Amino acid sequence: MTHSLIAREGWSRILLALGLAGVAHAVAGFWIALPFWILWFLILQFFRDPPRSVPGLAAGVVAPAHGRVVGIQPDHDPFSGAPATRISIFMNIFSVHSNRIPVPGRVVERQYHRGQFLNAALEKASIKNERCAIQIETEEDHRVSCVQIAGWVARRILTYVDVGDSVARGQRYGFIRFGSRVDVYLPPDFEVIANVGKWVMSGSDIIARLKPLPE
Repeated sequence: MTHSLIAREGWSRILLALGLAGVAHAVAGFWIALPFWILWFLILQFFRDPPRSVPGLAAGVVAPAHGRVVGIQPDHDPFSGAPATRISIFMNIFSVHSNRIPVPGRVVERQYHRGQFLNAALEKASIKNERCAIQIETEEDHRVSCVQIAGWVARRILTYVDVGDSVARGQRYGFIRFGSRVDVYLPPDFEVIANVGKWVMSGSDIIARLKPLPE
């Protein structure tokens, strides 16, 4: 199947911005229309959605978002409350905003929480901002939770999977418009290999892996 390089979520906005730029150009000329062309280009790049090369490492956890790792710390799973490691990835306006499934398995939980629209890079955004959480159960019975978090500009979280759906590692499953964050909660069976401050690519960069069984 051919992969569209532009996210379907953006076509209406891209065409609207293109129409405004075209009308301004025709009526007032290039220099007056230049800010509209710049706006169109920024919207176009925001909704880009390049294909990803998903690694075949069976024990790997891929980044669900394209952005900078802003936090790796002990926490608790948002569904079970069990101890977990949280990896937070912040997406700015220049990130690819399609979200990807971190591990293969089946969606066993989904919850949407209404909330505030604080800067998504802040620590308190994990519990105060509007967000949508899903939990995936792997074939090995590990449960990994993934939370899409809205930011102060992002006002729309789109999640295309529901309870009972089978999902594949790197599968496109959602989108957040205009700056946001995704948190991944991993049980103690996983070891983190991502680093705070580093950029990761959604669906292709491995951020953690299942610990090998003791011999």
